[in-house]
Amino acid sequence: MFRLDGKIAIVTGGAGGIGKSLAMGLGIHGATVVVSSRNQESIDDVAREIAEASGKEAIAVACDVTDETSVQNLMDTVVNKLGRLDVLINAMGVNIKRDAFEYPMEDWDRLFEVNVKGTMIACKSAGRVMKAQERGGAIVNLSSVRGIRGYTGGNAGYCATKGAVELITKALALEWAPHQIRVNALGPALVITPGTKHIAENPELAKKYASAVPLGRIGMPEDMVGAVIYLASDAASFVTGQTLYVDGGLTAS
Repeated sequence: MFRLDGKIAIVTGGAGGIGKSLAMGLGIHGATVVVSSRNQESIDDVAREIAEASGKEAIAVACDVTDETSVQNLMDTVVNKLGRLDVLINAMGVNIKRDAFEYPMEDWDRLFEVNVKGTMIACKSAGRVMKAQERGGAIVNLSSVRGIRGYTGGNAGYCATKGAVELITKALALEWAPHQIRVNALGPALVITPGTKHIAENPELAKKYASAVPLGRIGMPEDMVGAVIYLASDAASFVTGQTLYVDGGLTAS
C-alpha cells in the first residue's frame, strides 16, 4: 500500500535539505525519481546517491520553477524519457527575514516568486500532464506550520507565502478532483537543514526551539519522509486538499 513501485516522481528543490531526503525516500520506496533544482551539479550528486541507495535509476534535470519555459522543459523531458508522470513533490522554498516596519518589497517579491509563483507553475505544468494521461496523480506542496501560525523574527513574508501555498493546495484539490489528481501539502515545523544548522550547533538556541515542541526536539529532514511517502502512495488515495503537519505536536496547541 505504501510502496511506489512503477511510479515516476519529480522532486523540485531536490538538492535542498528537505528535498534531498524526500527524493531519497521516494527512490528507496520504489519510485523512479527525477531530481530537479537550478544547480545541475548538485542534483547530479543527489541522483547518484539515490541510485546507489535504491538500486534504481534516478535522473537529474535542472529547472528554475519561477520560469514557465524551464518548468515545461522539465515536464517534457520526464515524459519523453520515462513515458509519464505520477507524482510531483514541490520541495523548493526560501525565507528572507526582514523587520516588518522596513520590509523591502524586492525581498517580499522574491519570496512570493519562489514560494508561491514557483509552486503554482510547477503544479499547473504537472497537472496538465496528469490530466492528459487520464490516470490521475499526486502532488505534494511544501507548506509550513507558519502557513497557519504567525511568528516573530522577521517572518511576515514567509508566513504570507506559506499561507498562500495552503490555499493553492486546497483550491487545486477541489478543481482537479474530477481528474483524480490529488493535491496535498506537507507542513513542517523547524527542520535542521544546511540553512538552520547553526541552531543545532548552538546548545542554548537548540534547547529554546526544542522546548516549544511538545515532543521535545527539533525536526530533521528524515522526519518528513514518511508523510510524503504516504501522501504520494495509494494509501492516501482518498486524501486530497489536506496539509499534514509534521511538527512534533506544535500546531496541536
